[in-house]
Amino acid sequence: MPATYPVRVAAERLGIPTATLRSWNQRYGVGPRPHRPGGHRLYSDADITAIARMVALVRTGASPAAAARTVGHDLPSLEDSVDPLLQAAFTLDCETATALIERNIDVHGVVETWERLCRPAFGDVVARQSRAERCVDVEHVLSRAVSNGLRRVHTPARQGRRPILLACAPAEQHTLPLEALRAALAERGTNSQMLGADLPVAALGDSIERSGRSSILMLWSHTPFTANPYALRAPSRTGATVIAAGPGWSNRLSPWDSHVSTLTEAIDRLHGCLRGRLARAGSPLAMKSDQHPKRPQPDTHSEQAHTRTGDLTGCLACRAKPNAPYDPDP
Repeated sequence: MPATYPVRVAAERLGIPTATLRSWNQRYGVGPRPHRPGGHRLYSDADITAIARMVALVRTGASPAAAARTVGHDLPSLEDSVDPLLQAAFTLDCETATALIERNIDVHGVVETWERLCRPAFGDVVARQSRAERCVDVEHVLSRAVSNGLRRVHTPARQGRRPILLACAPAEQHTLPLEALRAALAERGTNSQMLGADLPVAALGDSIERSGRSSILMLWSHTPFTANPYALRAPSRTGATVIAAGPGWSNRLSPWDSHVSTLTEAIDRLHGCLRGRLARAGSPLAMKSDQHPKRPQPDTHSEQAHTRTGDLTGCLACRAKPNAPYDPDP
């Protein structure tokens, strides 16, 4: 039977703190696989050999995530992490779910983690709810874990040449897609300001005045109910660049409106604006006050389904939209 070592002994052999060894196991998957509750993680000689290579790489200046990728010691793929993430969510274990999100962000990056882990996990929960399974609590734990993981991708302290503002349209409560965008931008060294859910039109204008008229505003709408074109028109008259994001804007935009359809497209569009390209893309032509479109009427499904703060998936009628821009729904 191969020799195995408890975490304290393994840490001593490697010359690193026990806390570091545990952290690397949780965040990067190096070492023994997750154990049963109450059990102990036992390190094999092969584990110690691989981690010793990782230690050597870190001491030469590599980041732990890069060293873990180089070692390639059975790092779990994003697809392999979906079931453990769901298991944590269904046992209401937000701490473990958050650790899984963080580990995959460290190894695979924000965009890949969002597209290949977070969205499939939410898709599973949505499918269960469509079969009348009661798992709203699970959905909320999963949403909280994803939000926690994204929030820990720190925004650079240095402000960019043009402020980037991320906001939800009036009455829009789905914030996680914008949180993913903020984290993805931060990962690339780009600062942005998250304004959150349900920004009134007047507040959108105020935020631009405070940030500067060169600001870039990305306005998210998840459903047609919250896609009020006036929320795009009014801020644009300040001179800011306004970009619509999200599936709610489909069939509600004019030819001169700028719209993004994926997380990657949103990142590229914002970076294009910062580089001077598309500097005015998305700034609609000025309109007289009597030309502004009226507020869209609510959909036939319940308006109350959209009022839960931080609820990413909303009602079932909204979840069914295909190819939603960096939306968790499959």
